[in-house]
Amino acid sequence: MSLDTQAIAELAPEFFSGTIADRQAAEAACDRLRLAMDQLITVIEAETELVRAGKLAEAGELQPEKANLVSVYMRGMTFVRDHAVALGNLAPGAVEALKRRHGEFQPILRVNLAVLSTAREVSDTLMRKVAEGAGATRAPTTYGPAGTAPRAPTLADGISINRSL
Repeated sequence: MSLDTQAIAELAPEFFSGTIADRQAAEAACDRLRLAMDQLITVIEAETELVRAGKLAEAGELQPEKANLVSVYMRGMTFVRDHAVALGNLAPGAVEALKRRHGEFQPILRVNLAVLSTAREVSDTLMRKVAEGAGATRAPTTYGPAGTAPRAPTLADGISINRSL
């Protein structure tokens, strides 16, 4: 669950000022967005490594923190977009640093999305195979005693799980 507006305002008040009137306010907004991005990158990289290592439960524990950081980051991106002219005029160096960091963020995010997509595909394939196995019918492949026809196919009795994988 992501943060509500009040919680974001408490964590990043720079993203809620009505206007950017001076250089310090412009730099503070850029610095706060860069910090939010750095924190989000840290969590995304940790999640990527955990998923690659097959530690899906541990990766899932990062979801609340990731959702909160995404909320702060998105609010910051909206604020920066809305005040782009003032930021560019008052703190051009901070804006350039922010653009560079954002450029570094994109490949990290693409790797994370690829790893999560792969894990999802593997999971879906495994679940589909289990469902097919559980729903398969058992049909005898030979004739019964005295050459009688086999009885009607029956559903499988159940499934078993190999936890050693």
